[in-house]
Amino acid sequence: MLSRVSKVKHHLILAILIGLGLIITLVSSQDVSAKRINVPLDLSLESSSHSPLPENNADWPQLNSNWHSYTVKRGETLSALFSRANLSNNDLYSLIHSPDLTTNLARLMPGQQLHFLLDDNGKLKTTRFDHSMTKMSLFERQDNGKFIENILQREPEKELRYSEGVIKDAFFNAGKDANLSQQTIMNLANIFGWDIDFTLDMRPGDSFKVLYYEELLDGSYYRDGDILAAEFTNQGTTYRAVRYTDKEGNTDYYSEDGRSMRKQFLRSPMDFARISSHFTTRRYHPVLHKFRSHKGTDYAARRGTPIKATGSGKVVSAKVSRSYGKYVVIQHGSRYTTLYAHMNGFAKGIRSGAKVRQGQTIGYVGSTGLASGPHLHYEFRVNGIHKNPVTVKLPAAEPIAAKERERFEQYASNLLSNFGTQGNVQIAAVKNSQ
Repeated sequence: MLSRVSKVKHHLILAILIGLGLIITLVSSQDVSAKRINVPLDLSLESSSHSPLPENNADWPQLNSNWHSYTVKRGETLSALFSRANLSNNDLYSLIHSPDLTTNLARLMPGQQLHFLLDDNGKLKTTRFDHSMTKMSLFERQDNGKFIENILQREPEKELRYSEGVIKDAFFNAGKDANLSQQTIMNLANIFGWDIDFTLDMRPGDSFKVLYYEELLDGSYYRDGDILAAEFTNQGTTYRAVRYTDKEGNTDYYSEDGRSMRKQFLRSPMDFARISSHFTTRRYHPVLHKFRSHKGTDYAARRGTPIKATGSGKVVSAKVSRSYGKYVVIQHGSRYTTLYAHMNGFAKGIRSGAKVRQGQTIGYVGSTGLASGPHLHYEFRVNGIHKNPVTVKLPAAEPIAAKERERFEQYASNLLSNFGTQGNVQIAAVKNSQ
């Protein structure tokens, strides 16, 4: 379906029950149990307001033999590409100097494609530029010789998917065995990343279940969409999360009792890194060759691995010292600070006074300062006092508002009913959005 980018307000849709037989078998920690089930889902979305689609957006244009396609080469300009396509300078001038164009074709990147449609006289009639598989620009010549740009956008079809797995050696491998995309595996880790350290806490026999959308274009797989609900059992403790959009249009993940899955801080500043040294009051320093306290956690990783800010805040230091090497200190409100040391380099824009958001890349793993090899030294401080980053209790974000409680509980109950372990489970799907 094609649609202009617009704000669409959807009402909460009642649960649609679709019978589905699931046999969920848990195996020992020595094996990986993984499955994915395709669940047909038919949702009729009501919209209170939307922009009408122009007639030329009625169909997604398909390329045929009448189109001439060219891939931008490294260092190639639009003028050079037009010359290679045997198009005139007059056509080029008319295109780039037409008024009210949104897309700047002068800024092309290697690998991008332009498609040209000529009239019977060999004159440029239409230029097509694909921004992505779901968005394109059509530049069509008018009677006055100028071009107008029509931006077309289509929405992928969505189908509900259910996957589950048991971890044998690594969470990422179990996710792949369950046919989850790399993006969905990372999203699943991000949802539970405030409660579970995916570097330290994983154990054989831990398990997960996930209900998510798969997006299709022209009937073929395009990408994984949003995770609607998920469950993760780690060392005997089960965590559940539901994606919920409130009446104001704000979307977040919440536990089944309405607590935000987000904390003010991520548990770990890197994805799937290995802890090489723990917080301790007495550790033998590999460079200084003496015992001293180690007031942080070290994460071993390849040089250049991205380092994330564990919480939103302001950079108060982005400097170089003899011991820390290149390091960053971030202030989070009045009570909390975090430190990231031995960086190979700072990310673009990271300097004293810069504001950063949680999860933003602030630098890259290195071995600057007193470091025996590439790793990140990470410190967490409360009122200036060092705390163990692995065990410190992290402050939570705001829970579900009281006025949303009843609506959320109905929605969460319907979604989480999918994770029962009976032989026959009914899939209840509710979509709520603005």
